[in-house]
Amino acid sequence: MHIECYKNNGVPYLRLCENYRGLNQKGDTVSKKRTIFNIGPLSRFDDGKDDYLYRLRQSFRDKDPIIEELNPFIDNHADYSPRIKKTMLEFINDEDACFGEPKLFASLIFNHVFSSLGLTQFFTTHKSRSRITYDLLGLVKLMCYGRLLNPASKWETFHQNEDYYTAICHTDDPYAIYRALDVLHEKRSNILQKMNNEITKTIGRNSDYVFYDVTNFYFEIEYADDDEEIDGEVVKGLRQRGVSKENKKSPIVQMGLFMDSNGIPISFETFSGNALDQTTLRPAMKNTVDHFKLSRFILVADRGMISGPNIAHIKEAGHGYIMSKSIKKSTKKEREWILEGIGYQNQSEDFKYKSRIVERTIKDEFDKKHKVKQKIVVYWSKKFYNKECREHQSFLEFVEKFKANPSNFRVSKTQQGYLKKFMKKEFMNKLTGEVINGQDLMGFVDEDKLSKNTEFYGYYQLVTSELDMTEEEIIEKYHGLNQIENQFRIMKSTLDTRPMYVKNRDHIQAHLTVCLISLIMMRVIQFMIRKLPTIELDDKLTWHEGLSADRIQTALNKFQVEELAQGYYRFNGMHDPDVQLLLEAFKLKIEKRLYTVGELKQMATKLTQIG
Repeated sequence: MHIECYKNNGVPYLRLCENYRGLNQKGDTVSKKRTIFNIGPLSRFDDGKDDYLYRLRQSFRDKDPIIEELNPFIDNHADYSPRIKKTMLEFINDEDACFGEPKLFASLIFNHVFSSLGLTQFFTTHKSRSRITYDLLGLVKLMCYGRLLNPASKWETFHQNEDYYTAICHTDDPYAIYRALDVLHEKRSNILQKMNNEITKTIGRNSDYVFYDVTNFYFEIEYADDDEEIDGEVVKGLRQRGVSKENKKSPIVQMGLFMDSNGIPISFETFSGNALDQTTLRPAMKNTVDHFKLSRFILVADRGMISGPNIAHIKEAGHGYIMSKSIKKSTKKEREWILEGIGYQNQSEDFKYKSRIVERTIKDEFDKKHKVKQKIVVYWSKKFYNKECREHQSFLEFVEKFKANPSNFRVSKTQQGYLKKFMKKEFMNKLTGEVINGQDLMGFVDEDKLSKNTEFYGYYQLVTSELDMTEEEIIEKYHGLNQIENQFRIMKSTLDTRPMYVKNRDHIQAHLTVCLISLIMMRVIQFMIRKLPTIELDDKLTWHEGLSADRIQTALNKFQVEELAQGYYRFNGMHDPDVQLLLEAFKLKIEKRLYTVGELKQMATKLTQIG
């Protein structure tokens, strides 16, 4: 036997191999190689010193391997074959066993995570206390597991039940899945509360900083919803046309999401598609996190959330905040202070910052005035500056083309709106110079306004209630808001949350509840992976993924079991390093042999606890 180093997706791995003589397809005896033991990624064992592979191989030859896992293979390693246990299977022509039909085995991990969130107990208890006759727990599991593995419509998801090794759901009626959605809507707040409690007990809810942002999801429908009456009050229809994050013209629904510092979602709230981001924060807090009894946290949000009523509510609830604020919407004196060179501290030529403490008067949602002290932090980044310059250069080229030939230049609606603020009010006849009305009107671009527009390129402004926090920490915590954008990307790509095919308000909220449960399950799996000693983490980025959601989804689809004959099963996908990483994260060791039904069932008891 010998130790071999090979690469998988560019990552070096180690394995123990042996050469043997076997027959090829022509019946000739040739030299072949087989893998005896997959050791793992080289980075897990490499001590950083020179000639590690040479020393590893020599230690194995000397029967004193520096990797402990190789100890079982050092005795008589030149003749490993006699130690192999053989299982003889009999296949008979024309029997079903001759055809392979691998089944998904990811439910082994999913069941463990789902239960750790308290959801198995929650839905089992709810069914026992109600008159529900269908398999509520199985249907909710089926929707969540399907969202994680193969996102599809609710109808198609119901029929994925047969894709698993053992059925997830024990209900024959596909329409029952819509009744399960009704329960998900009705018990949404309880579900969120239950998951929050269990995460706090196991993983630990790191809520010193809570991040909030808004995204939206589109529907493939032509018309927006009519207004509807709920509890005697007329409310706006949920699916409305608004500013789509994906530039869709169809109706959308808004979703506000809260996330903790571990990158694990806390709760969400839905809003009409035409709701302004600023108007979502207070109701989202009132309906969810205000009831979760979280200790004091600092809410981190983008500039779309900053307003007097929002700040007043955050302060009244006993929390703090860090929010960005638009420089262009600041007062003239504030803009002058930003451009003033005095007070800036330079971290490098590419980054500088300064701050000051101010007292302001704000109005709450009831129009009552409050005085608050805020720390204003302004920083300039060359990276951000270069980005804006590139974007501005593109616009300048557009302006030059427009000035050269305005009558034949086609201007889009977006360009027209942006260009308008740089146009002078005076117009002239381009032939005679006289002011007239007609098709010969040509607008002058106000070069002064255009020039002033570039003054604030590279600058960013933050506002916080935390007067004693350092500028570096304020900026660092604000940048953590990028992670919530990653959660939205996972929902829109891996979990395929949109387009939505459910119609009424209750089922839309239930669908998003399924997607949130699935997202939290994905984040818990990533949390378990990043605990492994082989995963490199950046201490500043506590939400580091460990393994991307796409790769986890792909690996879990490869994690399959296949029935052979005489009650034996074999695993598929075991050579995939990502599958091995998932199994290692949950301390599940699958040996290279065939398994019985009883042994497959026992695996659930061997998974390590979450946390």
